[in-house]
Amino acid sequence: MSHSFGLVIESLVAVLLLLTIGYCMLLNRRLKRLRADEQSMRAMIAELITATEIAERAIGGLKVTVRECDENLGAQLTAGTALSAKLTKQVTAGEAILNRLTQIALAARPAASETPVLVEIAEPAIPVQSAAAQNLSNAKALLAAAQAFSERRRATGLAA
Repeated sequence: MSHSFGLVIESLVAVLLLLTIGYCMLLNRRLKRLRADEQSMRAMIAELITATEIAERAIGGLKVTVRECDENLGAQLTAGTALSAKLTKQVTAGEAILNRLTQIALAARPAASETPVLVEIAEPAIPVQSAAAQNLSNAKALLAAAQAFSERRRATGLAA
């Protein structure tokens, strides 16, 4: 009995050794896959690091571009504001000059228009000539008023 019992135990040890060898082979395959995955993970990490560095450089470039655009826009905005203020002053001055010229023209017009109206009533036979004469006298009166205004402005030192 002891001989068969020894044989059973040795057979059991042999089976366990075969199972251990099979399990070691399985573990070896898994370790190889894990090492291969480790290499691919390292490669992937290296690619991610490279991509991160490229992205950081691109972000730095974008920041520089944004700063330059901000400076350019700020300068253009300042220049535009100054130009707007200058144009506003010029428009205001132009409106004032236009109002003065209108007042001068209106002041000169009644004096010129009173005479032709009387002429038209006194001489109804030549209305076309009196209208042309009226336009000519209005133009001359307006020219004289503008010249007088210009001379007054030069005399006071406010030449336009």
